[in-house]
Amino acid sequence: MKRWYLYPFSLGYHVATAARNTMYNWGISKSTAFKTPIINVGNLSVGGSGKSPMVMYLAELLSKHYKTGVLSRGYGRVTKGYGITNYDSNYKTVGDEAMQLFERFKNRFVIAVSEERVPGAKKVTKDMDLEVLILDDAYQHRAIKPGFNILMTDYEDPYFKDFLLPAGNLRESRSGARRAQIIMVSKSPENLTEEKKQFFISRINPRHGQKVFFSSIGYDENVYSKTQILPDNNLSYYDILLITGIANPKPLVKHLAKFSDRVKHLKFRDHHNFTDHDIKNILAEFKKLGEYKLILTTEKDYVRLKTFDYLRDLVFYWPINITIDRKEEFNQTILNYVGKN
Repeated sequence: MKRWYLYPFSLGYHVATAARNTMYNWGISKSTAFKTPIINVGNLSVGGSGKSPMVMYLAELLSKHYKTGVLSRGYGRVTKGYGITNYDSNYKTVGDEAMQLFERFKNRFVIAVSEERVPGAKKVTKDMDLEVLILDDAYQHRAIKPGFNILMTDYEDPYFKDFLLPAGNLRESRSGARRAQIIMVSKSPENLTEEKKQFFISRINPRHGQKVFFSSIGYDENVYSKTQILPDNNLSYYDILLITGIANPKPLVKHLAKFSDRVKHLKFRDHHNFTDHDIKNILAEFKKLGEYKLILTTEKDYVRLKTFDYLRDLVFYWPINITIDRKEEFNQTILNYVGKN
């Protein structure tokens, strides 16, 4: 949604962000490089563009070959500073994204949080003797210089159609895409034709050597609670209370519609910190549903909602993964970068 009446303010925002990027490009502002290979996953816009599933994909891929770490800022936590996610952590101490990673993968790779990316990266790579580090959402954090950038852009809302804040949703100008080695078009239709892909690539107009891939969201065949596993085709038997606190729940809503038309959706803002009042409202809505009912949420929201005793045994979550076109080429590009560095 574009807010044209705010366009004059976007001009001022453009001047400020362009000046900042120029300072880094010319070496006036310091950008710290690392001997350890660093892959950054980010975007140009605010809101969800599929960064978290991509970080999961990369961490799973790389941890099979290298001692891997993930560093995020720990958005939404009540703590500050550097920390490592472990079995004593929760979303309040490390943030929901770090906790989501740990819940799925446990100790297969290191998951660290630090709002200061440079000291955080220095500490985790040294202390954990990492062979590769993945940065989550650090595209605009120019103080750290990753060796490899993956820029995420939503198929339905690509950066080349967007405008700078506050008229649009871009955090920096479209020219920032030039810093990326890979542009990943996320949440693409599964049956996207080659013709449509080529049209999209022409709009991106990648620079020489820059690769464009397309990915789509894939949902697990089951939903999970603390004690149960339920096949997705069984959802048709239930009244469903859907709880989301993510930037863009539309793909989930669309997918759920394939299984059930008896859905009540309670939508909260991204990274919403659920309160006791919220939980009372959720339970009140849940009681209004029929005899066979369940609460369904995202994997990221589950790490927050399960901390409430009233909901722990009621809530199911639906894991997602991504499917990448030219998957082998993408994987080899990533592995080649790490291997050479």
